[in-house]
Amino acid sequence: MAKPNRGKTLKTLPSRGRSTCPLCKRTGIKVIRETKIDEQTIKTCKECFKTEENKKS
Repeated sequence: MAKPNRGKTLKTLPSRGRSTCPLCKRTGIKVIRETKIDEQTIKTCKECFKTEENKKS
């Protein structure tokens, strides 16, 4: 069965959640995961989010 709500939150974001990642500088990538770095919360891509989470552990 199809899922009617798939991607609904991305459609409400500007540019469908795509932007430039502040850490790896990739362009046109989904930047929706929040990462806390140096007491600041920034939105990063999936790959940078994974590496930052591994550094915390």
